[in-house]
Amino acid sequence: MRTADFHYPLPPELIAQRPAPRRDAARLLVLHRRAGRLEHRRFPDLLEYLRAGDVLVLNDSRVIPARLRARKPASGGAVEVLLCEEAAPNDWWVMLRPGKRVRAGTRLEFCPARPGTGQRLAATVRAKNAEGLYRLVFEGGDVRAVLEDFGEVPLPPYIERAGVPLPEDRERYQTVYARPPGSVAAPTAGLHFTAELLEAIRARGVAVHFVTLHVGLGTFAPVKAARVEDHVMHEEAYELPESTAAAVNAARAAGRRVVAVGTTSVRVLESAAAAGPGGRLTPGRGRTRLFIYPPYRFRVVDALLTNFHLPESTLLMLVCAFAAPGETAGRELVLRAYAEAVRERYRFFSYGDAMLLL
Repeated sequence: MRTADFHYPLPPELIAQRPAPRRDAARLLVLHRRAGRLEHRRFPDLLEYLRAGDVLVLNDSRVIPARLRARKPASGGAVEVLLCEEAAPNDWWVMLRPGKRVRAGTRLEFCPARPGTGQRLAATVRAKNAEGLYRLVFEGGDVRAVLEDFGEVPLPPYIERAGVPLPEDRERYQTVYARPPGSVAAPTAGLHFTAELLEAIRARGVAVHFVTLHVGLGTFAPVKAARVEDHVMHEEAYELPESTAAAVNAARAAGRRVVAVGTTSVRVLESAAAAGPGGRLTPGRGRTRLFIYPPYRFRVVDALLTNFHLPESTLLMLVCAFAAPGETAGRELVLRAYAEAVRERYRFFSYGDAMLLL
């Protein structure tokens, strides 16, 4: 399939979010896949579409304050650093802006995001890879321990902020159930949940379980290849707990639904199923490059809750594949739904509204 087949027009006013919306303020577009029918609801109405025996799977990765501001002591030049992936303790692959004049051996000194911290942080650039990322080695103790003082919320550039993110972004750009730190972008489908809604979901008899996939920038990287099949996904680390694997395996054996929250949860479940014996999920840690696009046949997931995604993105391609598993017709179905969302002024991307595919 052509990458251009996954393009759609989007007015810019449906993208930027200032200030951050409340968690319970999202709208919910429900797509009944077989009938091709759409419903316009509010996010708390999700409860009406879940039933006892369902297994709801969410990605509990925690977003780290991955954006840092530094200067080059030799010249005083300012450099913005975005942590992308940890290669080893205090050893990170990062994006630098501007990066053209930063060479191996360049030392960077970081400016605290919180005044009065009294701590110092520095690093040295070691190398640059073929993907344009720089390898940065930090000095002293564990850099993770001081990120709250030196780092900022890594909001996407389309979320408009004058200068630094707003104070409420530290809480809002994080799911209420986030636990292990490691993501440099939020698993955005989960941003709408409140603790109260999760309690109500459990009270309905739905089993709530978690996976962990630390979201890297590769998830959101644009597909530059003309043909979808030629795109190579960036590898990401994940963990599938024993309790989640057991709950999903039991649900599948009993004919009960597995409902995935977000494309990252889908990729963990489908990656584990592809690696497991007979499609059964085996708990443990792994890394995945799984790229899901039409006509992918899903092994595990029966329903999907997600946000609205960038044109020509791997995330949109995954949603199109899920709309019609094993076929290519899902692209037309999803793009029709997106056109409806544009007409109805739904909000798109990270702080946007949600979509439920049943």
